[in-house]
Amino acid sequence: MKQGDLVTRRSYDNDIVFKIQDVVQRQALLRGVDYRLLADAPLSDLLSAPQLDPYPTVSRVNPPWMNMIRSNEAQQMLLPSAEPLGGKAKPNDSIAMKYFEIPGKVLHLDGDPSYLRKCMNLYGELRVPAEGFYVSEIKMAEALYRLLPQTKPDILVITGHDGILKNRRNGDINQLNSYKNSYHFVQAVKVARQYEKNKDELTIIAGACQSHFEALLQAGANYASSPARVLIHALDPLCVAAKVAFTPIRDTVNVAGVIGLTHSGFEGMGGIESRGSFRRGVPQFQ
Repeated sequence: MKQGDLVTRRSYDNDIVFKIQDVVQRQALLRGVDYRLLADAPLSDLLSAPQLDPYPTVSRVNPPWMNMIRSNEAQQMLLPSAEPLGGKAKPNDSIAMKYFEIPGKVLHLDGDPSYLRKCMNLYGELRVPAEGFYVSEIKMAEALYRLLPQTKPDILVITGHDGILKNRRNGDINQLNSYKNSYHFVQAVKVARQYEKNKDELTIIAGACQSHFEALLQAGANYASSPARVLIHALDPLCVAAKVAFTPIRDTVNVAGVIGLTHSGFEGMGGIESRGSFRRGVPQFQ
């Protein structure tokens, strides 16, 4: 087995497909294909998996919630004929008035370049304006000092890899030092909240697999992982971001609805009531 091969672990009943990131002295560093999980294992524990494209095109991925986002987007495009912008239409107003739509803009920081590439492709397909940057978790807080005023997003996604440490101090999962990267995610959220304190002006989605959910919310995140300390799917934070981007600013995002559609569900993601970021304007322009 070599770098780039897809494998599973016998000791974990071959439950998750990994890509071998590196091999050092018969020990493999593994990166989850669908889950935001880093692991290591001896080569003797690995079983070769079908060598398919680990990062297929978005149309092939097609997570179930994509239909919900597309449906929501279509509903926004139908609004002009049913609901005039800014109040009731006057008798002489043109019923055929055309509007333009502006989904919320996303700034996506990812500690995994492969997941970032997959997410950016999906933002593009969903027509969500987004800028993405590969930043290691330890440097995310520092990077946000520059990136937030530069990109001026409506929605911020802070994700990558995390997990509960095997040799954690006193075995206490309530301590940030019991996690691989939760501390760094928390620091990044705090920097973002210093930049914009209003939770409806900047929606923050933070965390990865097994992250310290409560600490992220306390730091100022609107949505976070992982309430039950479970693994989350690579696209779960994006699912929430896309829903926020297409929810009108006058409406509150249906928290239970969008989290119920994520792959990890309520065990993997949670959050608080927040307004959407979708805006309409007139007249329509090219």
